[in-house]
Amino acid sequence: MLKYIPLQQDGSVSVENVEKTITDRTKIVSIAYVSNVLGVVNPVKEIAEIAHRHGAKLVVDGAQSTPHMKVDVQALDCDFYALSGHKMCGPTGIGALYGKKELLQEMEPIEFGGEMIDHVGLYDSTWKDLPWKFEGGTPIIAGAVGLGAAIDFLESIGMDNIDKHDRKLAAYAIERMQEIDGLSIYGPLENRTGIVTFNLDDVHPHDVATVLDAEGVAVRAGHHCCQPLMRWLNVTATARASFYLYNTEEDVDRLIASLLKAKEYFGYAIG
Repeated sequence: MLKYIPLQQDGSVSVENVEKTITDRTKIVSIAYVSNVLGVVNPVKEIAEIAHRHGAKLVVDGAQSTPHMKVDVQALDCDFYALSGHKMCGPTGIGALYGKKELLQEMEPIEFGGEMIDHVGLYDSTWKDLPWKFEGGTPIIAGAVGLGAAIDFLESIGMDNIDKHDRKLAAYAIERMQEIDGLSIYGPLENRTGIVTFNLDDVHPHDVATVLDAEGVAVRAGHHCCQPLMRWLNVTATARASFYLYNTEEDVDRLIASLLKAKEYFGYAIG
């Protein structure tokens, strides 16, 4: 049976709701460290403790957290942690999966190819030790080199510095957006990374994104791969502004000016 942890009113996950949802029958708990829609940082370490107390394994989606903050998978005590390269200035089509050694040793590979095998017979095979048994065939060598360079680049800046920068921009964006009548911001106003998801009342986010694009401002609009969350928010879709190490307060100001133009374009009185 598949169960979902209920969200609080602001879209965050409370430890209390995790306690109520996870039971001794739970086998796997899966959660995003940072929501790619609401920007909220979920209490992964506390969730890991609860999951393990009930004998469950914790799988963490780190695609949105790894580029923006320092991550210590051992301190989090998660069992698996996945990340995406293109969100952290790396190439597309590559990422990484961390898993606890004892769990990976127990697992069977699901992809097969050269360099992963120890013995091959006509009817049976055995696998090499970690990590080779999960690296079947020729790897994405160029992508791996590019991802490694991206990680070195981010670490040269400092993940703590990136985290502070992104949070500061998001807070500034929220402050400026709250000045715009008819604009709704989703997610908690505190404990969030450099993501601000919003809607202009009665204007489809695709239309908002089109106007912003004409002003040289790039946002994402749509379901963000989270249709159940869109239904929970009671919206058809949302627009999302994402801030990173290369953005400035001037970029936020340009976003605000473009949103005001979008209001004007769609017949709103500018407040």
